[in-house]
Amino acid sequence: MNKHRLLPAAMLALFLFVTLAACTTTKPVANPKLVVLGHAGSGFYTPISPFNFRPPSSWRGIRRALLRGADGVEVDLQMSRDSVVMLYHDQKMQDGSTGTGCISERTAAEIVQARYRGGFPYDLIQKERPISFDTLLARLNRRPSFPFIHLDLHEDDQCLPAGHQHDRTPLLVRQIARSLARYHVPSAKVLFVTQEGPTVRLARRAIPGVRVGLEIASDEFAFGLKVAKTEKVHTIVLDADRVTPEQSAQAHAAGFTVVVFGGRSPKDLRRVLETKPDEIEVDNVKRLLQMQGRGGK
Repeated sequence: MNKHRLLPAAMLALFLFVTLAACTTTKPVANPKLVVLGHAGSGFYTPISPFNFRPPSSWRGIRRALLRGADGVEVDLQMSRDSVVMLYHDQKMQDGSTGTGCISERTAAEIVQARYRGGFPYDLIQKERPISFDTLLARLNRRPSFPFIHLDLHEDDQCLPAGHQHDRTPLLVRQIARSLARYHVPSAKVLFVTQEGPTVRLARRAIPGVRVGLEIASDEFAFGLKVAKTEKVHTIVLDADRVTPEQSAQAHAAGFTVVVFGGRSPKDLRRVLETKPDEIEVDNVKRLLQMQGRGGK
């Protein structure tokens, strides 16, 4: 009789032990130095977990990420036909808005008149329009302290003739530099992100001392690391879907700061955190901050 009574208690104790052990092994270790940025503001349209109706690189998405407690934001930059730097993720306007043609084929006035388009149900809630880089900086300057900003340069313009897709990159970099100087943005708060070695040199000449990050595809990591060393960049940028702890460790051993972009679910975020990045451009700011013991509004 006593044995039968002890059996359920033993099973309960075993269950609790296994559960606690699992929690101990899966709970991420908080990194107080981790810099958390909103990826394209608040990420991309998602139906659940979380529901996000804010377009990528839109002001409403950027504002929401900062209100949730992000240290900064990553934004996508392109240049209009009349050489105004604009925030926009997709190359062709019809892929994410009511506009048509490439960003490089439209004037800034035409671009800001377009409305973002995400389809149902997102467009029932969002009524956003694209904004210029100057508009973003002017709004961020009103904050008590300027947040970190990662500037993802979309410089491969497929609407230009073959062999000339990067012809406007030097002007794009100069225009970004002028805007940063105009709004007195601290260079320590800025990271240029490019996939091109020559752009690293352009950015360094335009803004001496600015941080420059080289985005490396995971399947080209060894080659990309060599380029990063040759160009003496400060940071390498890796995709959350493919980054490995080994790649991050190699980059750290070579003296680079590691930025990882992406990650939304708890599983994805735990996997990213296991790579021990220095900065994360995340699609779910609230969840990552909660996992780091920083609340998340």
